Amino acid sequence: MALLLSLGSMAQGVIDEVIWVIGDEAILRSEVEEERLRAQYEGQQIKGDPYCVIPEQLAVQKLFLHQAEIDSVTANESSVSHQVDMRINYYINQIGSKEKMEEYFRKTSSDIREEMMTTVRNQMIIQQMQSKLTENIKPTPSDIRRFYNSLPADSIPLMPAQVEVQILSFEPPVPIEETERIKQRLREFTERVQNGSADFAMLARLYSEDTESAKRGGELGFVGRGQLVTEFADVAFNLNDPKRVSRIVQTEYGYHIIQLIEKKGERINCRHILLRPRISANDKIRAIERLDSIAQLIRNDSLQFEQAVIIYSQDKNTVMNAGLMINANSGSSRFEYQDLAPEIAKQIYNMQEGDISQPFVMMDPQKNKEVCAIVRLKKKTDIHRANLTDDFQAIKTMLEDKLSREFIHNWILKKQKETYVQIAPEWRGCDFEYPNWLH
Repeated sequence: MALLLSLGSMAQGVIDEVIWVIGDEAILRSEVEEERLRAQYEGQQIKGDPYCVIPEQLAVQKLFLHQAEIDSVTANESSVSHQVDMRINYYINQIGSKEKMEEYFRKTSSDIREEMMTTVRNQMIIQQMQSKLTENIKPTPSDIRRFYNSLPADSIPLMPAQVEVQILSFEPPVPIEETERIKQRLREFTERVQNGSADFAMLARLYSEDTESAKRGGELGFVGRGQLVTEFADVAFNLNDPKRVSRIVQTEYGYHIIQLIEKKGERINCRHILLRPRISANDKIRAIERLDSIAQLIRNDSLQFEQAVIIYSQDKNTVMNAGLMINANSGSSRFEYQDLAPEIAKQIYNMQEGDISQPFVMMDPQKNKEVCAIVRLKKKTDIHRANLTDDFQAIKTMLEDKLSREFIHNWILKKQKETYVQIAPEWRGCDFEYPNWLH
């Protein structure tokens, strides 16, 4: 018989109930409903009846969490807190304000944060537990070849066109007059905040060039020192008075002033206003001409592209790698065209291997500022069926994923037989992914 519990937090006196019991852990009707609403808000598709799918998912999670407790697998609390801060900032940005977020979820922000901490912590623990269970799945080259040769011809995946690109880029020099103009503007903002004639958050919304934080009045949310560039962190973490404004701080992104909101241990929440110097048309022309000369030296074999990168490039992410760009999504040097900055993709689309582009201006996606660049197409692979020569790593990943899924599936089936499971009668009529819950 299902256990009935009156929960004061449930709206209008709704009676909650225990619908599943896994070992000594209960799953409540309210948990299922909250997961359903969260998936609906985030646009996640649930394949099947949510009142069947979600309880089973929660049950599987509890199997992993129980094993994690036995094996002393824990989550890094700093990483948990960082993820929660990002999610809360996302919700505030999407919904409009902290107050609107509280109204939407019908909970205080502290309650939302506490529940989110538990959810994210459990997600991280489950991921680590699954990784630990499958850490010894390491197919040999012969395993990978056998797997590939066993695939039906129409099951061999179609690999997209991919390229490897080297880049040489630098920022046109900023005139001293432009730098002083930016600093003077920030001094004026500071004075207006200090004398009470303007609010820092309002000025950030109106003038900050960090467009995402500007929507929140310049607020960054709680972050650790390691999440900020060094120059910014050194000033921000030395602030103690929320009523004061920092000195002007120069970083690779531009010039900032900072206002403390709150400190919590090793984490800080602050606001900032970012202004970036403007590059004149003449400065861009001179930079393009300089790059054109460098490109011509490379084409004439008077200079190697790799040497030019070391001498001239200001792109710190590629300068020590001979200019070779790395795909942040995969960690490899291969890019699909849509993964490249649009300006780079446009340049290389009709190039051949070894070609050097014409100089061009692009937005640095990390610094969100203009730079001048040339690129070299190192390698180009057209769309093709996967093969062991060009796509060995991709095929290896396919096999590892297959073996990991099979191992996890069998592990869950085994744990089902070893674990006490009780499901309320009205919740049993489901076509479960794992059919042995009612053993």
